[in-house]
Amino acid sequence: MNGASRDALAAGRERLDALTDSTSVDAAQLAGELAAVTALLNREVSLRRVLTDPAQAGEAKAELAQRLLGAQLGGETVDLVSGLVRSRWSQSRDLVDALEELANAADLTAAQRAGRLDSVEDELFRFGRIVSSSTELRAALTDRKATASAKSELLHSLLGGRADAATERLVTRLVTAPRGRSLEAGLESLSKLAAERRDRFVAVVTSAVPLSDGQKQRLGAALAKLYGRQMHLNLDVDPAVLGGIRVQVGDEVINGSLADRIEDAGRRMAS
Repeated sequence: MNGASRDALAAGRERLDALTDSTSVDAAQLAGELAAVTALLNREVSLRRVLTDPAQAGEAKAELAQRLLGAQLGGETVDLVSGLVRSRWSQSRDLVDALEELANAADLTAAQRAGRLDSVEDELFRFGRIVSSSTELRAALTDRKATASAKSELLHSLLGGRADAATERLVTRLVTAPRGRSLEAGLESLSKLAAERRDRFVAVVTSAVPLSDGQKQRLGAALAKLYGRQMHLNLDVDPAVLGGIRVQVGDEVINGSLADRIEDAGRRMAS
């Protein structure tokens, strides 16, 4: 993606991370509902164009999405889709690509919560190797005359009970709705997304006042450089911090607040 679409996708990823960081959100259900919206907008080209029309106000597009989806999908899904259609997109198809990626990321989050992300990543890789070594299997999975249900049944016979449920869902969506991609390219994309999710670190950032977008970007870049991995920021505001910020990554705490510096000075004076 380029330009506006790249920025819109980045914002969508942040909203998804914020949602799925809450354990009260069913990540697998969210993935399924996002996949359903992906299928809808992939099928309904005119609706997709309306929802990405730059001449229409973002709030009006969000309200349309809420009217269409509100009675059928969970509130978290509707809010996420509404945020996406408020954004500007370089091409209408980019919105569908973004929804598909977020659906897959939500399923990978479900696997991560269950402590199965490494297994899912390995299963995706091994399934890709099996497909590349079996001309007959690849032909069956890419046969345009075969129905989606027939392909789903074939995949269930291969993966059901042998692979993680998230792996089966990811591969089934790819095979039944390839959207112009080759099977190999789709599996490679899923493996890359799983690797990115595995390498993702979470930093809990507490500041006295909300950080600006520029401050968040600079902090995220600095932490990514420090830890050598992509960093997601969970932001919290606490006036008791007084100034600066406090960052926690796992068990490690980086104190940069005025309150911490005052407390450290007091301890040094007392000693």
